[in-house]
Amino acid sequence: MKAFVFPGQGAQFTGMGKDLYENSQEAKDLFEKANEILGFRITDIMFEGTADELKQTRVTQPAVFLHSVISAICLGEAFQPDMVGGHSLGEFSALTAAGALRFEDGLRLVYARAQAMQKACEAAPSTMAAVIGLPDETVEQVCAEVSAEGNGVVVPANYNCPGQLVISGNVEAVNAACDKLKAAGAKRALVLPVGGAFHSPLMQPAKDELQKAIETTTFYTPCCPVYQNVDAKPHTDAEEIKQNLIAQLTASVRWTQEVQNMIAAGADIFTECGPGKALQGMIVKISRDVTVQGI
Repeated sequence: MKAFVFPGQGAQFTGMGKDLYENSQEAKDLFEKANEILGFRITDIMFEGTADELKQTRVTQPAVFLHSVISAICLGEAFQPDMVGGHSLGEFSALTAAGALRFEDGLRLVYARAQAMQKACEAAPSTMAAVIGLPDETVEQVCAEVSAEGNGVVVPANYNCPGQLVISGNVEAVNAACDKLKAAGAKRALVLPVGGAFHSPLMQPAKDELQKAIETTTFYTPCCPVYQNVDAKPHTDAEEIKQNLIAQLTASVRWTQEVQNMIAAGADIFTECGPGKALQGMIVKISRDVTVQGI
């Protein structure tokens, strides 16, 4: 069975999507429609912008979404998923590619999400850190201990693959957790160059803002089950999908569990649809028994 998966923020690179724009009239039309919807030429930044310009959340998220969704659309009849899933932002790409969201609505929601997250990041000093080489349970325990000490909140944010978990929270709490995790035997506990605590309670203001946008957007029944980050389970009910998408901003991305559940449901070919190869690398670490590829 075929699973198509869609990457999140961090997969961007200068030049992304340029080949699609130049070689497909359908892709060009969609990119131009996106420029019109956003009110600025995001294609100029995607194709020619600097790394610093691309990594601004308000640019990164719609850029990765556009590359991913337009790549899927350009596959034509080759895009016949038995199931789809996306990592964080990638869940919006997955939902749009699977028909649960119209292209225009998916892009508008992603842009609203990006702007809301940018504001939440600026409201409180916060960050994230990658933890390598410890069981999930150990990381969860340390986060709970540090949060209980009263120096801010830190929580598990992204369960990427066995032995790789990203934590998120207030700067002081993340630094304290990193020290404890290194003492507990982590191979690495590295603070990431991000401007905010994604998938933590500190994203509550962004969640409140995004909820309004999601609740006024029409969702449709997707062409196949969509595995969602908050519970790692398949969903086809439009209302359930909406509620899970709202919860996603302050909840953990359970990517490891999501991929495991897809495999248990019969997925044996995973195709990453979008920029980079990050998800391919994670999936290989989750299971050696499946085929993993890009497009």
